[in-house]
Amino acid sequence: VQLQASGGGLVQAGGSLRLSCAVSGSTFSSYVMGWFRQAPGKEREFVAATNWNGEKIYYADSVKGRFIISRDNAKNTVYLQMNSLKPEDTAVYYCAGREGVVAVTSPSPYDYWGQGTQVTVSS
Repeated sequence: VQLQASGGGLVQAGGSLRLSCAVSGSTFSSYVMGWFRQAPGKEREFVAATNWNGEKIYYADSVKGRFIISRDNAKNTVYLQMNSLKPEDTAVYYCAGREGVVAVTSPSPYDYWGQGTQVTVSS
């Protein structure tokens, strides 16, 4: 199973970015998908997660109301729409996947990880 994240970049505070994560090598629709991020000197933290059909979604409090996770099972892709970005959102963003029904917010249960994409928000 391979996960390929893309869409990161440099944006001013208040701006938007859309991250994508393409999954290959498995049955994407059977996977719970999540987004995590890691800033320099900090631990990897949960951002958002979705169950297999997008009906159960979870967000970290820090991004609730600003970020939207979605998935297109026909395209084997999960997205993270990030709006109203803040400098504290600056981090490397990782997509992750695991087989299962229940979306989880901890990184340890996820079996597969993308390579990460850098998001930098300037003030």
